[in-house]
Amino acid sequence: MENEESVLFSVEDGIARITLNRPERKNAIDESMWRSLAAVLADVRNHPGIRVVVLSGAGGDFCAGADVAKSAHAEHPVPRLRRIGDVALALFELPMPVIAKVDGVAAGAGCNMALACDFVIASTRSRFTEIFTRRGLSIDFGGSWLLPRIAGMQQAKRLAFLAEVIDAEEAYRLGLVTWLTPQDELDGLVTSTAQRLAALPPIALAQTKRLLNDGAGSSLRDAIGNESAAQAVNFATEDAPAAFRAFLEKTDPPTYSGRWALG
Repeated sequence: MENEESVLFSVEDGIARITLNRPERKNAIDESMWRSLAAVLADVRNHPGIRVVVLSGAGGDFCAGADVAKSAHAEHPVPRLRRIGDVALALFELPMPVIAKVDGVAAGAGCNMALACDFVIASTRSRFTEIFTRRGLSIDFGGSWLLPRIAGMQQAKRLAFLAEVIDAEEAYRLGLVTWLTPQDELDGLVTSTAQRLAALPPIALAQTKRLLNDGAGSSLRDAIGNESAAQAVNFATEDAPAAFRAFLEKTDPPTYSGRWALG
């Protein structure tokens, strides 16, 4: 039986948890689930209390990609693929750090969904594959942009052309995984990393994320100009002065509010 709520969402202590919840299909995403995920990501982007996001799958797998078994219907594929692309952009462009918690299978769009996050924390039993060519399809969910930047062009072509299933150790070696851990330690590492990120200044983190994501496509001159503009924003918050005071007075780091200091 299908789960009534295919995307679970909760927020506690500044940490948002988004869980893909179709374990009977290895969390393969059908049309209804794409729409639900888009709505959740929109809510996350506009939620003032969220400092970090954890994206995971229920039932021992991350995501088996789009549910191709349920994709045949009367609608033309162009608007459907546009919606999928919009989800990829919404995930990648979230201003706060995003952790992919990967256990089990991450395949196709599910693999690229993990790569669109800022960090991938994976269990040693996880497996990754750009499965598309085995289905007569080309790579999507941003994989053509993400994969070469992470793994390099030759490895990207190898993974995308041959659609090999690689284990967690090889994914880590190729840079697809940030941290690798035994399955029984996965929850603890994800939670501790999320807590570390949630304690940092949110505006400075958002600025840094944008600078790094945009930097690959800009000149050094443009990057330096963007850095200067971002620093001006940071100095206009309560966080930068508080951090400077703590440094000068040799006290513990402050609790960062992310509030605008002017006005």
